[in-house]
Amino acid sequence: MTSQNSDEHASETGSEARQVLRVTGGDARDFLQNLVTNDVAGIDNGPVYSALLTPQGKLIADFIMLAEGDAILIDVAAVWGATLLQRLNMYRLRADVQVSETDIRVRRGTGVAPEGAVIDPRVPALGWRLYGAESGDDGTDWDAIRVAQVIPQSGVELSGETFILETGFERLNGVDFRKGCYVGQEVTARMKHKTELRKGLTKVQILGRAPPGTPITRDGKPVGTLFTQSGEEALAYLRFDRIGEGMIAGEARLAPLD
Repeated sequence: MTSQNSDEHASETGSEARQVLRVTGGDARDFLQNLVTNDVAGIDNGPVYSALLTPQGKLIADFIMLAEGDAILIDVAAVWGATLLQRLNMYRLRADVQVSETDIRVRRGTGVAPEGAVIDPRVPALGWRLYGAESGDDGTDWDAIRVAQVIPQSGVELSGETFILETGFERLNGVDFRKGCYVGQEVTARMKHKTELRKGLTKVQILGRAPPGTPITRDGKPVGTLFTQSGEEALAYLRFDRIGEGMIAGEARLAPLD
């Protein structure tokens, strides 16, 4: 894909801008299986949500994988497309694998699915995705769905500091604890089996408005960070031991939800 096409992806409006990569070659499945958090074999039954992590267990990119004949398509947020492409190519070494950009666009919606569409693998509320020549959506309020379902978005709630279990990847079908080794697996498995999560993404009540990224405090102590807002609810990344009445973010007041 040319830089002009990359710019077009980045400037898409409506639905979150996406980029689609293609992985080909005789070793494509084994290559990805050894890297990503979910079982690549699942693509034989439909799209699979997954992620690539650092060896320290932090997020590089989350994405949706799907089969295209013998190839594998990777549907990733455009803001992370170049980074993911570079990192996958770094891991290629001598494997029979080619990773390339494509001109495939992503449409999505929650109404009647058009012919050829697939269901979003995270939760049913996210509707369908269609891969082809056009991007965009059907006007769905995606922030409302994400807040209601506590679904993080690439580049918003998800960043290079994210540990995926703290943002609900297990609930969103994004990690398989039975598949064997992958990059960052040791840290992720330890968080699953040997520790209790002390921080995480959760839904809160909100009165007022504040920009995403606003620090949240309570009684003068840091509690976490405010992210996407929809109506009187919002997503926030919080320390669980400091959640309670009296949380504030800028001019907004927050309260825990049962």
